[in-house]
Amino acid sequence: MTASSPGTPTRCAWAESSDAMRAYHDQEWGVASHDDAHLFEMLVLEGAQAGLSWSTILAKRENYRTAFDGFDPRRIVGYDEDKIASLLADPGIVRNRLKVRGTVRNARAFLAVQDEFGSFDAYLWSWVAGATVVHHPRSTFELEAHTELSDTVSKDLKRRDFTFVGTTILYSFLQAVGVVDDHVVGCPAKRSG
Repeated sequence: MTASSPGTPTRCAWAESSDAMRAYHDQEWGVASHDDAHLFEMLVLEGAQAGLSWSTILAKRENYRTAFDGFDPRRIVGYDEDKIASLLADPGIVRNRLKVRGTVRNARAFLAVQDEFGSFDAYLWSWVAGATVVHHPRSTFELEAHTELSDTVSKDLKRRDFTFVGTTILYSFLQAVGVVDDHVVGCPAKRSG
């Protein structure tokens, strides 16, 4: 899916930096996710990315899965100070106290949303009536850092006691889990109209 001649479909330019980024782009980014486990994982990873590159987080993804018990929010809410201290000493993840504690806080808020709506999936997709919002950028330079949708959902998540869900982080999350399709025009990975 790389550019080889004029008119040949090319993947989104941001994905060309490594094999891992290409695989993530081609197989996951922008694919509509309705799996609460995956949605929580991506919420944690997008929050961890704040101030860093996605390639840094992608490289640490397996370490995160191990360190955070497979992103199981029911286990994460039970983390005590000893567990938090061990996470802060783990070089396989981003050792930021606010981000680690934020994951525990977000697990609690995530479970509360599941209790209220039946699933986080039901809550998240209700913002778009169950249908992916499709944009048609001609290049990655046309991508927004946030939108009215991310502003609104970010505000609601903060009201529900989530953290690391500012509108820019949240927009990246919405793109990652396919609520928004921002693949550039002509990208073979574009899955929506």
